[in-house]
Amino acid sequence: MQSDAIFFDTLRQGLWIAVIISAPVLTAALLAGVTIGLFQALTSIQEMTLTFVPKLVAIVGVFWVSMSFMTQTLVSFLHERIAPLIAGG
Repeated sequence: MQSDAIFFDTLRQGLWIAVIISAPVLTAALLAGVTIGLFQALTSIQEMTLTFVPKLVAIVGVFWVSMSFMTQTLVSFLHERIAPLIAGG
């Protein structure tokens, strides 16, 4: 019974960390998509690459900037939560 609680608590915490880590990249993609969609609606330009390239640039840029935050978050989760469970604590 206790091991089930530990498993589900670790799973819940891992999913929450996944949400926190993915939020900056998804927010950048959303903002770039809305901005480009608004631009396309205002100018009647329907070019497929116009939506793809700016989103890709925004995602890569935000990913590069937030890489240290993502790494620190995952490493701290590993050291504080996963490693003690593996070690049997």
